[in-house]
Amino acid sequence: MTRALRKDSILPFVKSRQFAREHPYMAGTVAVLMASAVSALINRHLARKAELDNPPVGQFLDIDGVRLHYLERGAGEPLLMLHGNGSMIADFQSSGLIDLAAKNHRVIVFDRPGFGHSSRPRNVVWTPIAQAELLHSALQRLGVAQSVVLGHSWGASVAVALALKYPALVRGLVLASGYYYPTARLDVIGLSAPAVPLVGDVISHTFSPIISRAIWPIMLKKIFGPPSVPPKFDGFPKEMAVRPSQIRASAAESALMIADALGFHNEYSKLKMPVSIVAGDDDKLIDINRQSSQLHDDITHSTFHRISGHGHMVHQTATGAVMSAIDEVFRATSNQENTKPGAVLIR
Repeated sequence: MTRALRKDSILPFVKSRQFAREHPYMAGTVAVLMASAVSALINRHLARKAELDNPPVGQFLDIDGVRLHYLERGAGEPLLMLHGNGSMIADFQSSGLIDLAAKNHRVIVFDRPGFGHSSRPRNVVWTPIAQAELLHSALQRLGVAQSVVLGHSWGASVAVALALKYPALVRGLVLASGYYYPTARLDVIGLSAPAVPLVGDVISHTFSPIISRAIWPIMLKKIFGPPSVPPKFDGFPKEMAVRPSQIRASAAESALMIADALGFHNEYSKLKMPVSIVAGDDDKLIDINRQSSQLHDDITHSTFHRISGHGHMVHQTATGAVMSAIDEVFRATSNQENTKPGAVLIR
């Protein structure tokens, strides 16, 4: 009986080996499908755990089918902060910029659609203009008629879109580490893969989170360098950033990056409000000579803060310099109001 049991227990194993030898491609396909299913279940569990471990820090607005998470701090003239691709409110929190700005301003920070705790419905292509329309509605709900707007990286594109579409809303712009002009970017092809319909869903739910965790230290070194990653960034919730939903949102924005720059690159001269441009001189993601420096040339009244020895994450590594640029824009908007017809300029 024992021998019979042993024979019965090893029979499936023997048959599976035989099947693999006789049908190697089919066996390989089955193995990949099984591995994909297991990884999808694990990633789903980890994503849910990340959301439980990192609950919302702010409040929610429901606007046109989007559940928009936002944080509000301080009092005074409004300042809207827009994070970059793949990021969320926690980036500005960990940088210390929210606390600095909230000393004198009403700071409003959104998780843009698909990031952090904000939803991203698939019936909309979330271009900078589409996000600007959403944010305009959100600010109306919050009673904000005018605001200075800070945008970092992809958030700078949204800030520009907001200023072009709603110039009466945007008193001034602070644009940090932005991408403003179309260039050849082969890396965009790979980064956009998880946004491809159907195939992208499989990638973002299976292998992309695993790969993202593996390359996380390398990625941080590139986006922060040449400075090292500051200890304060340890508070950033990595596991939120590598969720399938956020990976897909990030891929979609990568796919739109060049096309959006192409659509905007002849429009910048229309920006009449004060504009302060900030960029790290050693940015490893974006050529600031072809981007921020060119934007400064095209917006003749802008100021350009070229920060030596810093990279893409200037708000993290040169927080004081970014805060100075914000203060500069607020001063400029105040001077504009004081020099309107009928106003007296006090020197």
